[in-house]
Amino acid sequence: MPIGHRHTLPPHAVDRPRLRAQLDAGLDSPLSLVVAPAGAGKTVLLSQWVRSRADHAVAWVDVTEADADPIAFSRHLVDALTSVAPHLQGPLAPVDTSDRRLGEALLEDLSTVLASAGRIIIVFDDLDRMSGSEVLTDLWRLVDQLPPNVHVVFASRVDLKLGWSRHRLQHNLVEIRQRDLAFDGATTAEVLQKITGRPVTEKTAERVRTRTEGWAVGVQLTALSLRFSADPERSVSALTETDRLVADYLSEEVLDAQDPPRRSAIMRIAAVDEFCAPLVDAILGADGAQLIADLEQDSMFLFPLSGRPGWYRFHRLFRDLLLLRLRARGPDVERQVLRAAARWSEEQDFVDDAIRYHLRARSWVAALDLVLTLRREVYEDFHVAKVVGWLEAVPEEERARRPQAELLLAMARGMSGHGVAAMDAFHGLLEEGNLSAGERLVAQTYLGACVQLAPPPEFFAQAAENALSALAQEPPDIEPPSLLGVTSRPLLNLVARASYGRALLLLGDLDAARQQLRLALEGEGAAYRPFRLHALGSLALTEAFSERMAVAEELADSALSLAKEFRLLDHPAPGDAFLARAVASLGRGDGETGAAALAEGRVRAASDQRTQLLWLAHLASVMLGAEESSLPTSPLAAPPPPFVRHALTALAHRRARLRGIPSRPTWTASTWSVIAFEEIAGLLATGDAAAATRRLGQFEPRGESSPEVAVERDLLLGWAHARAGRPVQARSKLQAALALAASGRLLFPFAAAGPEIARLLETLPGPADEFRRLAVHAARAAGDSPAQGQPVEHLTHRERELLTYLPTRMTFADIAAHSYVSVNTVKTHVGHIYRKLGVTGRDEAIERAADLGLLDVGEIARIG
Repeated sequence: MPIGHRHTLPPHAVDRPRLRAQLDAGLDSPLSLVVAPAGAGKTVLLSQWVRSRADHAVAWVDVTEADADPIAFSRHLVDALTSVAPHLQGPLAPVDTSDRRLGEALLEDLSTVLASAGRIIIVFDDLDRMSGSEVLTDLWRLVDQLPPNVHVVFASRVDLKLGWSRHRLQHNLVEIRQRDLAFDGATTAEVLQKITGRPVTEKTAERVRTRTEGWAVGVQLTALSLRFSADPERSVSALTETDRLVADYLSEEVLDAQDPPRRSAIMRIAAVDEFCAPLVDAILGADGAQLIADLEQDSMFLFPLSGRPGWYRFHRLFRDLLLLRLRARGPDVERQVLRAAARWSEEQDFVDDAIRYHLRARSWVAALDLVLTLRREVYEDFHVAKVVGWLEAVPEEERARRPQAELLLAMARGMSGHGVAAMDAFHGLLEEGNLSAGERLVAQTYLGACVQLAPPPEFFAQAAENALSALAQEPPDIEPPSLLGVTSRPLLNLVARASYGRALLLLGDLDAARQQLRLALEGEGAAYRPFRLHALGSLALTEAFSERMAVAEELADSALSLAKEFRLLDHPAPGDAFLARAVASLGRGDGETGAAALAEGRVRAASDQRTQLLWLAHLASVMLGAEESSLPTSPLAAPPPPFVRHALTALAHRRARLRGIPSRPTWTASTWSVIAFEEIAGLLATGDAAAATRRLGQFEPRGESSPEVAVERDLLLGWAHARAGRPVQARSKLQAALALAASGRLLFPFAAAGPEIARLLETLPGPADEFRRLAVHAARAAGDSPAQGQPVEHLTHRERELLTYLPTRMTFADIAAHSYVSVNTVKTHVGHIYRKLGVTGRDEAIERAADLGLLDVGEIARIG
């Protein structure tokens, strides 16, 4: 491959195939652009790329300051071209020296000559050295006149501002910039190994990459410092030698080249994390816009912030050097800058920035004043963890002077999943007696709100009761302080009432839990959407575990629709609703359809470490058949709440009963749930129909009717009558159960009852209709032994859930909306399904799944 100027690649150079592919993709357009500051690896990348293009001649032009002269440049360019294509000996028009330009005639001649040069790449490296010259303007015009066989690469330390937009639109301009050139972990590891001559651990490579932000020269200089280190990992942790080498490089190449006023200004700007022109104005009292423009033009290691136009930051290593220089002038200089930045940020309502700058400036009072004015958005955006960090950054003795700061810290700890720390803090505040009456209301209420974070629920039930009593007894003119905008009396009432309901659910008193949660939703505080969402989800979960599946599904969908409408689906708040939706899917007779909702619920419960809710998720997974369990094992550090413990025990008895090993229950249920159902089913399976009938009588329906509970009761009564030798009554109850279940296609109660119910259904008079056949199948299948091995690769539970949607006419977007997940998630899982089933399309997948028994043929026929 002929090349005009061969660059010797450094021995530590690593191949960048992804970036070379990007450059390859631009070959059919006139121009590619590589812009990055010193030491980013532009020249190395381009050298590697042109060596890989054996099908192109390559003319490499190393631009120097002398090339700003048009004559010198024209000669330089022609020499580079003729060195790779000697036949390019054509007459070239003279340079237009009057305006110090190449001139139109020369440009036209170059275009004509190059048309016969074959496929050729021209690289102009370090083009920033002729920035501002008329020669550069002419070179840009030449690009527009080039024949299609010629491709030009502009490589520069600065953005040359030549109007790239037209090329982006017309030619799909390839642009490689600093962020693209940054080394990833694997590349960093390879460079470190080549320079040090020994392997490095993934941890070491990642530390170096993080410290240098993948900056090529930073990685290389770090490697130089590690070459003779006996303990590379310890050296990486310190990085002192690297800092010295990088500082030397930056000092010599960049910082010391600036005039003193500019150098001083840059050092002061480095005190802030990110900056824009008005902030620079406030710090320096000078023209920030012009200074930033100059810095950007000169590639002073400036990074524009993505998604925040007009804002910038310095490269981390460069900023470290600047801060070292600034702090050498004394601590007060940096603090003055930080306080100015905090004042400006506060004026602009950039509260987060203002707080951070006050903290760094050790302005504790000003920082606490701002933290205590934070509004609901912090909670709604799930940013309470940063509130914890801010408050913990204030010395404890300073916080102790502000009880509301300590109260907010306890709240924020609870909201961010630090349950034990929150409980301890609330206890301490309540015992110290330094709180006002309004502050005590907040502490009592949010102590009870930790109910999903830690055991035991008995404690939190009492704490919530105490809060409700205090809220009722305190005079109306006792106003709580406003903390995060979620401590008004109506909101405290909702939180206390919902916390009480959640505690009762965990204790297993589902009727009382339902009552408290409904009262919470009827209160004034339910107008606040995130708290309403929490309470709705908890009520839906209570209804789901009460075997009231249709009601639960309706409540859960209402909660999730609310979350979607107000962009709260990624918030922890819908966790209860997702779990309720998972359990409610059982009512439709398909234990797999809730797998996606179960996964989403678990993610949200884990996001703020709600261990008690995670136990409910574990119970839901066992009910859905996703996890086997005998007596409850502990997937969590915390012990399970009573309801979960008893329900898991009941489900273990169910599995044994369905396998033909019934046992008499040793527990009694207080409200209707899987526990009550299995207690009575166990009595029937062991032959005690009289005791079963008595227990059923203790669960007479109260209030609103539920088709699921009614079906379950009728099935159990029919079973009891059959055991007692009353066939007429047995047939009546079983037929009633079938009729009610058919209207809502409720198959799960039959599966829960098992094979004995299947035999009883088969003895009913008259021909069996479609639903009766499905019910018999569900009941009999529940007693089948698990298959000994899968004919295909095992489908995950989420994949099996999505598989059930394939026979429907729903699009991927419809499925995503129905499951409250993204379209990409659906596509990814469906792709996995196709691969595991060995198929290439939807119809083929349906047919294969039906053959394997993964989909019910009758159900496919029903839904088309």
